[in-house]
Amino acid sequence: MQKRFNFKEVAPSALKAMVGLEMYLSKASISETAKDLIKIRASQINGCAYCINIHTQEAIKNGDTNQRIFLLNAWREAEDIFTEEEKVVLAITEEITLIHQNGLSDDTYSTALQFFSESQIADIITAIITINLWNRVVLSTHLLIGQSLA
Repeated sequence: MQKRFNFKEVAPSALKAMVGLEMYLSKASISETAKDLIKIRASQINGCAYCINIHTQEAIKNGDTNQRIFLLNAWREAEDIFTEEEKVVLAITEEITLIHQNGLSDDTYSTALQFFSESQIADIITAIITINLWNRVVLSTHLLIGQSLA
């Protein structure tokens, strides 16, 4: 599999908009841990090795543990490894990443309102949408681990 083209050269305005989403998220009302979990879990679902590689390293730098990262794809069975808030974030991540199945369910949304404000839920949704966007660009351009998007 070879990288198909340099996304930055071909679509610089699109890349700038994507970076704008990242800038927004850097100031978002959700924790860095939540952002890391979203990035890793969505990338696992989408099969994006490039993003899994980057975001697992970031999560460890941000203080998350290897155990939590190893168990992330089985978070429902991991009992007390993840907090209730994190489990809601992961459920939202899966439902939005797999939007073609049923989308964000009323049950998951109602549960989220027990832990997060509407503004925080908007930030969670934005984080999920953003990593899904990156996954799709990386996978569509065949970007390999170690290569630069730019």
